[in-house]
Amino acid sequence: MRNHRVLFTVEIAIFSALALLLDIIPFLSFKLWAQGGSVSFAMVPVFIMAFRWGLKGGLTTGFLLGIYQILTGAYIMTPVQAFLDYVVAFTVIGAAGLVAKPLWEAIKSKESKRLVRWIIVGCLIGSVLRFFGHFFAGIAFYGEFAPEGQPVWLYSLVYNGGYMLPAFLLSSIVVSLLFIKRPTLLTH
Repeated sequence: MRNHRVLFTVEIAIFSALALLLDIIPFLSFKLWAQGGSVSFAMVPVFIMAFRWGLKGGLTTGFLLGIYQILTGAYIMTPVQAFLDYVVAFTVIGAAGLVAKPLWEAIKSKESKRLVRWIIVGCLIGSVLRFFGHFFAGIAFYGEFAPEGQPVWLYSLVYNGGYMLPAFLLSSIVVSLLFIKRPTLLTH
């Protein structure tokens, strides 16, 4: 049991650091907007941890990624904005762990199509929840950047949706390919 906890802790440290690297390495991350937001592989390690270890692994890895984002030069306007845009938005990616059990069952029964469906559902859950963190921060703190006459909610929807939708699709594809080719990645 002790080795299990050590493995859990080590994997969280490694995968959260990997997530940050995947977000800040220029050729692996496509920065789209001036105030932040990029299409990157950063959510992939969080999803892997969520699917391997469930909610606890996913939420903890996402939380650390958000803290690392703050420590490495995040765009911060106020403490509440930083909390929503980084702590909340990155932590909730780990909610993908809600589908860990059905995902493991699909692996055990060697049902690739079912496995991919659960991966997409998990990635969608984490991505949508992350989107909402950024969306609400956008409404509350970035309204000044909205074009004149455009409702702030619409600006935030387009701005944040513009990078979150491609990031979700990219993550779903990468994680699906990883687990189809190496289903043992889910075992610990």
